[in-house]
Amino acid sequence: MTFMDQLPTLAGVIVGAVGSYAASSLTERARWRRAHAERWDQPRFQAYASYANLLKAQLRISLRIGAARGFDHVVDPLDPDEGLQRLAEAESRRAAEWESMLLVGDASTVAAARTWHEAVWAVESYARGLKDDPAGWEGALRRASQARDAFYRHARRDLGIEGPPPPSGNWPRSWADEPA
Repeated sequence: MTFMDQLPTLAGVIVGAVGSYAASSLTERARWRRAHAERWDQPRFQAYASYANLLKAQLRISLRIGAARGFDHVVDPLDPDEGLQRLAEAESRRAAEWESMLLVGDASTVAAARTWHEAVWAVESYARGLKDDPAGWEGALRRASQARDAFYRHARRDLGIEGPPPPSGNWPRSWADEPA
């Protein structure tokens, strides 16, 4: 046999080897990407859940102090002196957890978390006695609720959870009835 007679067979072996290498390379790359994504899903979920729980606790303390200052929607007032100490501790815990959010959160979820904690700070300004208008209190509560909903939408999307989160309902009843 001449070299020219063997050339189609040789070309077939080369094409087969290249195809096999490409297929296994693509399979390994896809497997690595899946494993990488799965490795970060749990830490991301934990960071989002922990941050949300700390921020919600901070808001509940603010609501209870607000009730002691005469604002509506909370049935369990908390003495401002005791509450402000709790609020400072809650803010410290939230600020520490913020670092985890910055490390593992995607950009849109981190932005939504920032908007939510800024909305909670607006409610805190009433709890701290810096503001005292009832209409402003109501608006701050509404904005905090909307920011919370937006955070959960972004977090769920980032975690690959299908569909929107359940609506928060008529605020502030959903948070006011929970213990601090």
